Amino acid sequence: MSHIRTALHDWESLDALASQTSWLSKLDARAKVLVTLAFIVCVVSFDRYTVAALLPLALFPVLMANLGDLPGPLILRGVMLACPFAVMLGMFNPVFDQRVMVTVAGLGISGGWVSFASILIRFTLTVAAGLILVASTGFAPLCAALRRMGVPELFTTQLLLLHRYARVLADEASRMSLARELRANGQAMALPVYGALLGHLLLRSLQRAQRIHQAMLARGFNGQLTQHASHLWQTRDTWFTLTCLSGLVLARWLDLPYALGQLVLGIWQ
Repeated sequence: MSHIRTALHDWESLDALASQTSWLSKLDARAKVLVTLAFIVCVVSFDRYTVAALLPLALFPVLMANLGDLPGPLILRGVMLACPFAVMLGMFNPVFDQRVMVTVAGLGISGGWVSFASILIRFTLTVAAGLILVASTGFAPLCAALRRMGVPELFTTQLLLLHRYARVLADEASRMSLARELRANGQAMALPVYGALLGHLLLRSLQRAQRIHQAMLARGFNGQLTQHASHLWQTRDTWFTLTCLSGLVLARWLDLPYALGQLVLGIWQ
């Protein structure tokens, strides 16, 4: 379960990065949420066979990471951690869609491979944007911003509690895995053992959740969490939002790689 601890350490590092001072961290959290949501909508709005037109959108997470002074390797590890979900989502596309769409150096590339590449690019861009949003804002201020934008308080409270106590669940899983390894003497874990461990983990998690809830009620929890202070909306937030939205509209309606290719071919001829 060491990979679970590594993943949680990276997630906590992302949340801790929000405390550092950078140009991006000084912006209102609502501006960053609006821009990130617009970016995700822009990415997923492309046709499933679109690949080249998505590449200019990679400038958005790169620029946001630079404005927030965020470490690229940490963001990349977060993307790679969730990458298997995208692979599972599109791994059968080449099997069901074998119509040749592109020929490169005499080699035909089917539409399934093109759509698979498009899924991977979309996934990388959207996950990177989400990680950068958390790293530049912090999870608690992010939930507070969502609440101020009209998201139901029940949803934001559940989201914040899920973030706070994910480490508790991972610690339980890590302790169970360590206990099994000490008793297994280096032997590989059989498939039925996974089911037993998951069952015990579920029971222990429910018991732990009940104890935590009782402790919260004893301290006066009434279903509402303390709202963190947020930046006031300023002129720079407006300019940041308008500039990013304008760039996204340009990237969505103008195929920049195609236009650049036509320009180069025109100059070359």
